[in-house]
Amino acid sequence: MNLLEAVRKSRCDPVIQIAGSSEEYGLVYPDEMPIKETNPLRPMSPYGVSKVAQDLLSRQYYRSYGLKTVVTRAFNHTGPRRGDVFVTSNFSKQVAETEKGLREAVICVGNLNAQRDFSDVRDIVRAYWLAVNKCEYGEVYNICSGKARKIQSVLDLLLSMSKVRNIEVKQDPSRMRPSDVEILQGDYSKFKEATGWKPKIPFEQTMEDLLNYWRGRL
Repeated sequence: MNLLEAVRKSRCDPVIQIAGSSEEYGLVYPDEMPIKETNPLRPMSPYGVSKVAQDLLSRQYYRSYGLKTVVTRAFNHTGPRRGDVFVTSNFSKQVAETEKGLREAVICVGNLNAQRDFSDVRDIVRAYWLAVNKCEYGEVYNICSGKARKIQSVLDLLLSMSKVRNIEVKQDPSRMRPSDVEILQGDYSKFKEATGWKPKIPFEQTMEDLLNYWRGRL
């Protein structure tokens, strides 16, 4: 709100891209897949709630004051330099640590049954640039791959890339969320129609690049 108020009072005229999240959708029922921008917002985390507030506030400023806001709801995205608190990067770091003998051959995990729609961060940044240049103000756009992957399959892919075999997988209760979203799979057709965007970087390349990032950093 402070940012939007500053823009309004200064009378400058920027395009403001609001980086929303698929976490805004939260609880999604099976018959609502894939998720469109019109799907009800049922956030299941404080983060998701905060993003809904940001989303709605920015659109209110568009309607009330004509600020050029564009809301993007990006689904999960990852790649080199991703923080290690996020699942794909955390798994990659653990694999790289195992390869270098910095930890036992044990990967600690949370909920492997959850399904997420992953994109490469480099595709997402390209989408953000297109959003501020080609999208309609006051509108909302999903940015995603359109495919849902089980976290188990992400782990399996990284283990197949590892130089160490027979790595044990161990569930860590501290990594389990009190209320987890079981599946998020988006529909980016609205954004594609507006901008021509589609994901270019294969998920396998994203994971290889992320694993190599940690191999080089450790």
